[in-house]
Amino acid sequence: QVQLVESGGGLVQPGGSLRLSCAASGSIYNINGMGWYRRAPGKQRELVAKITSGGEPNYAEFVEGRFTISRDNAEKKVYLQMDSLRPEDTAVYFCWALIIPRTTFYGMDYWGKGTLVTVSS
Repeated sequence: QVQLVESGGGLVQPGGSLRLSCAASGSIYNINGMGWYRRAPGKQRELVAKITSGGEPNYAEFVEGRFTISRDNAEKKVYLQMDSLRPEDTAVYFCWALIIPRTTFYGMDYWGKGTLVTVSS
């Protein structure tokens, strides 16, 4: 069973930093794209950042250079370093990955359960 597990959320003051981590596990043949989405209170889920297997990142406009996405292919992990956090960054952050499991050899989207990030003084 393939799963994604996030960690690193919490409460931080405006201007502070947090680092989110996500680990993929299970019977995995290959992982293509990985990334982070978020859902703020009362809003729809939106892309934050994603990264290809070759390490090419893509960020949402609202990131404005404050976040950095990275991944460790050997460890099957993706990270999101968030700096200069703002109250409007408060949301549940979800890990996403396009994974080819060994059971099917067919690529599918997988999601973590989410980790809450609260930016407040």
